Amino acid sequence: MAAELADRIGVGVFGASGYAGGELVRLLVRHPNVDIRVLTAERKAHSSYGAVFPHLASAKLPELVSINEVNWSDNDVDILFCALPHGQTQELISGLFGKNGRGDVVAGHKDMKVIDLSSDFRLAPQLYAQWYGKTHMAPALQNEAVYGLTEFAKGDIEGARLVSCPGCYPTATLLPLLPILKNQLIEADGIIIDAKSGVSGAGRTVSETNLFCEINDGIHAYAVGGHRHAPEIETQLTQVAGENVTVSFTPHLVPMNRGILSTIYVKLRGGTSADDLRRCLSDYYENETFVCVIPESGALATRHVRGSNYCLISVEKDRLTGRAIILSVIDNLVKGAAGQAVHNMNLMSGLDETTGLEQKPLFP
Repeated sequence: MAAELADRIGVGVFGASGYAGGELVRLLVRHPNVDIRVLTAERKAHSSYGAVFPHLASAKLPELVSINEVNWSDNDVDILFCALPHGQTQELISGLFGKNGRGDVVAGHKDMKVIDLSSDFRLAPQLYAQWYGKTHMAPALQNEAVYGLTEFAKGDIEGARLVSCPGCYPTATLLPLLPILKNQLIEADGIIIDAKSGVSGAGRTVSETNLFCEINDGIHAYAVGGHRHAPEIETQLTQVAGENVTVSFTPHLVPMNRGILSTIYVKLRGGTSADDLRRCLSDYYENETFVCVIPESGALATRHVRGSNYCLISVEKDRLTGRAIILSVIDNLVKGAAGQAVHNMNLMSGLDETTGLEQKPLFP
């Protein structure tokens, strides 16, 4: 099937008028193996795509429609990207893949694969209910979904029909932490994550907290002690550590369009140094295109990855004995969302995994 899909992949994007959806379309229009066949947006239905995103007006794209207007018989979709608000994808996928979320395949959609960019399939059913305050509508599919942190799940992603892309904060945090925790170079307790994101991470829906006067000329913490990305981070860290891991995670909103800088404070295990952490990360990502470990100490900035699918990591020695500081930067809309989704699509489709993602960061 991979060889067949590699010719032309029919793609649909649900939620194509949001920031992540728009970034998906930007990447997909230049992908040599993709035909975009369906684009949906509820508030912008029946608009041309160029009217919603003028920077993509030159691309020949389908008109936006609402989800309930999609005619599946006229649109041969091999892979469906869902860039919808949380809580919506599970209901949609349960209708496409099964009845009442039991996982029974519905005729006409048995070969379609789904890549979800929302939080709907990132957590186990009980944990989802705890953090989102409601029972999951498709628990069988939730248990089936592959957590799509690409560099750590390539084999599972290749054979999956449902891939759940990690959140932007977890991506920026897990990429540096997983290898060193797996190799027992740091203590599992006492991990502190101080993360800062551009405003696009909050989505494109108008809200008072995201108004210019609320965001500009300042920086503020939010969801302190209770952000929903915390259990996602802890779930993945616990799996590699072999013991329960609880982190202290605080996100901040910065008055910039895009980018995430994650500053991570860790306790070193006896005899381990910051150089050991850097060496471990360099070895682990030696053959990975999109994760680069800076060989020498140096400050990283979100501008170093803007518009790209790269994650840059540096390791610094803390002045406190037995501690180290790790810096990680990504573009939240690319590596933290659309780029990672396309990376996963390439693996699911039997393509070279870098296809359509070769662009380098924009600088300055």
